[in-house]
Amino acid sequence: MSTNNSQNDSFVTRAYQWVNERYKIDALVDYMSHKAVPIHKHSAFYYLGGISLFLFIVQVVTGILLLMYYRPGADSAYESVQFIISTVSFGWLVRAVHSWSANLMILAAFLHMFTVFFTYAYRRPRELTWLSGMGLLGLAMAFGFSGYLLPWNELAYFATRVGTGMAGALPVIGDELLVIMRGGEEVTGATIGRFFGLHVAILPGLFTVLLSVHLIFVQRQGMSEPIEWTEKPESEKKYQKFFPNFLLKDLLVWLIVLNILAVLAVLFPDGIGVMHWPLGVKADPFAPPPAVIRPEWYFMFAFQALKFLPAHILFIEGELFGIIVFSIGGLIWALIPFFDRKSHTGKKPKLVFWFGVLVVVFIIVMTILGYILE
Repeated sequence: MSTNNSQNDSFVTRAYQWVNERYKIDALVDYMSHKAVPIHKHSAFYYLGGISLFLFIVQVVTGILLLMYYRPGADSAYESVQFIISTVSFGWLVRAVHSWSANLMILAAFLHMFTVFFTYAYRRPRELTWLSGMGLLGLAMAFGFSGYLLPWNELAYFATRVGTGMAGALPVIGDELLVIMRGGEEVTGATIGRFFGLHVAILPGLFTVLLSVHLIFVQRQGMSEPIEWTEKPESEKKYQKFFPNFLLKDLLVWLIVLNILAVLAVLFPDGIGVMHWPLGVKADPFAPPPAVIRPEWYFMFAFQALKFLPAHILFIEGELFGIIVFSIGGLIWALIPFFDRKSHTGKKPKLVFWFGVLVVVFIIVMTILGYILE
């Protein structure tokens, strides 16, 4: 037995040396072992970024499995999804895991964004890290929008018609943008093809590139220290090694999230509450729209706010006015590191804090109203 163990150890050692000679693994391990993660009362928030990354990996794996059976097209999309959940072995489970991980990834990304905002972790020199994170959140929401139509059921069809119709409200480029998104004047099988290509090729490519950039920024600059540490002596600051201490804790969190994901997928394969995705009936362009058309929960705040606007505000259409306001607000939110000139000096800017509170309250209130009011 000892001879076999020594032979295995020798093989592993030789294999590691072979790889190390070519890719300098020792240098990477040494770099990671010298990285330190701050320990403080908000340290738990550091795991939200890792959770978002893990759920994206789950998305990729389950998406590839679904891709083996899914067939885009007005005459095949609904039937292929129905085949996956009713005939393919564990197909219903893969679809449930894919849907749950998509929703939980966006939830984790939102929580990650708000914790970074309220802990001022975006401050200099991490402006580009914040911008790349905002880009990732936008792409994640685009994943949700493009994937929503793919089952080609009744709710997805009419919700996509409403969503793409908002793009048509834009001046000058609205009509052309609408045709590009839909592949024509109406939502048809061509639209499925457009959204399918966007969902499985274009968005994953863009997301992977931007995610790599974001992770490089985080690794090069390390975890942000609390703003209170600006004037704190080094002797009072506490750290833990990134490798292996923090990395092992991060992997443990991933394992916990995987278990939660599995339980949710088994117990609630069609979702529950605001996270709900039953297959329902096949889309029929000639059928009347359902009484209530609702987008995914992460779009609900914007959808409900636009519904409150009058038909015209001054000389501008109400819907266009809302889109302009949301665009300006989103731009301000994305550029907040460049507007905030106090946090990098150790001072907490009250105006930025209350702006964040206003945004959070607005999103929560509008989302609740969207599900209460019909």
